[in-house]
Amino acid sequence: MNFLIKKYHDKISLDDYKSTNYALSLSNLIIDQQISFKAAITIKKRFALLIENLSFQEILDLDDDKIQSIGVSFRKVAYIKNVFSFFIKNEKKILHFSEEKLQKELISIKGIGKWTVEMFLMFELGKPNIFSKGDIALINSVKKNYKMDDLKNSELDSLIKSWSPYNSTASLLLWKSIEEKVFFN
Repeated sequence: MNFLIKKYHDKISLDDYKSTNYALSLSNLIIDQQISFKAAITIKKRFALLIENLSFQEILDLDDDKIQSIGVSFRKVAYIKNVFSFFIKNEKKILHFSEEKLQKELISIKGIGKWTVEMFLMFELGKPNIFSKGDIALINSVKKNYKMDDLKNSELDSLIKSWSPYNSTASLLLWKSIEEKVFFN
């Protein structure tokens, strides 16, 4: 990990991702789910243009076909609308939720799972000790960097423990490593 820290310490920051619009942030994370990084960037730009200056209710009122036409699957359109519906009801309350209650509430939204909540905690709320064992790119980066083709859960847990309380930074370094195809072993 020292190699990645030396190489990328000045090229990563959780602050690059923060937004004050949590509903949009979660919607972008839904768009990110199970598609390539490049495709997600394109679709998120289109989505931002589509909803620019719209209220949460106006976003809910958008025709599903219109949202789908920018590259979002019908299933994800429903999930995104679930998010905006949740925030119409809870936007003011969410700031007062404990981290545990926030996780529970977000996972109750259809379309939001553990990975999405972990990304939200890491990027939006700046939580310093998040590592998502469900993130394929992170796992692939660990395998490549640590030369572990058959990565066992206990081995991964040991690494995660060794990076604590800085798992979010370790995650950023590992993503940068896989993105740049630069590995320390």
